[in-house]
Amino acid sequence: MPAIAIRAYTATTALGRGNAAQREALRARRSGLRRNDFGDAPLPTWIGRVDGLEDAALPAALARWECRNNRLAWLALQQDGVQAALDGLIARHGAERIALVIGTSTSSIGASEEAYARAEVDADGTRRMPDDLARPIVHTPHSLGDFLQHATGLRGPCITVATACSSSAKVFAQAARMIEAGVVDAALVGGVDTLCGSVLFGFNALGLVSQNPCLPFDAHRDGLSLGEAGGYAVLERAGPDETGPLLRGYGESSDSHHMSAPHPEGLGALLAMRGALARAGIDAGEVGYLNLHGTSTPANDTVEAGAVKTLFPDTLHASSTKGWTGHTLGAAGIVESVFALFALEDGLLPGILYSETPDAACGPQIRFDNAEAEIRYAMNNSFGFGGNNCALVFGRGAAA
Repeated sequence: MPAIAIRAYTATTALGRGNAAQREALRARRSGLRRNDFGDAPLPTWIGRVDGLEDAALPAALARWECRNNRLAWLALQQDGVQAALDGLIARHGAERIALVIGTSTSSIGASEEAYARAEVDADGTRRMPDDLARPIVHTPHSLGDFLQHATGLRGPCITVATACSSSAKVFAQAARMIEAGVVDAALVGGVDTLCGSVLFGFNALGLVSQNPCLPFDAHRDGLSLGEAGGYAVLERAGPDETGPLLRGYGESSDSHHMSAPHPEGLGALLAMRGALARAGIDAGEVGYLNLHGTSTPANDTVEAGAVKTLFPDTLHASSTKGWTGHTLGAAGIVESVFALFALEDGLLPGILYSETPDAACGPQIRFDNAEAEIRYAMNNSFGFGGNNCALVFGRGAAA
């Protein structure tokens, strides 16, 4: 596929706001997880919570979209020159030629939970939402995309992708197709998901939440730690003399094996990774770093470890960074793509936090310790419920 230039990128997580905070925590091996303090009756678990959202109201002009998720979307948008990069693209191409493709798992469902909890009863017995939450757009999956379209002024195609935990990885693929087809010249992609009761208690009902910090690929892992995050990347059709980071390939699959469990032989994962490598035109041995989906659930990590061992040589450095941020669901794709871009540009190859005893399924590719190396290509895996899988390959411009 033709390479896509990445003009700016950013992530805001429990580690802090913007890329500098992420880099510092990754290098120092400092986790953002804390004991769960979210909600009136917190589950006994650990979470990756973004500080300050409770005091970060949206600007008055955007108050129609007020909710926790859109607050985080706005906060993340202010970091690392993303808005300045968008302004440059608008001047170059026009707002109508820039797509907005954003991923989320639950969008602003937290506001809907609050609306139901605070429902008011009229004289005739009819229950209705409280006046401050009677804003229909906030109670739809497209709340995030609609908010960002108004917040950024972009007027191209506006798409919200909701494929569970692969959502904000698949946005890269969708934007790349639109750029390649000539529908647009550039795109803002990313993802935002925030903590809410539906997420915490829903995953707990599935038996997937650990009471301790998550242990990706550890023999003693017993579940995930949930988190919240937001992030973006600004994409543009690449020129011949690019020196910055590039999206080189993507691979997608939908194995539909089970509503929540991966295919036991990793067929969907392998299809996605092979597709990304093929589009990038590289061999598996050329990849220097792979950010794994690595949720710390027993089935998912075993299947992904097996797929990686099948496809990659022993020289690969692969790891899950969810011990730093928690599993940020629909935002995981963008956050972990940003971490892959750090590896590509800085040579920082994260290991795995908290984990000490490798699962027997792990090959030598899965590394628990941080490392540093100059690499040519980095990858990110994001796998979602229902077999919605996506793998991305990033590289550096040839002129670099």
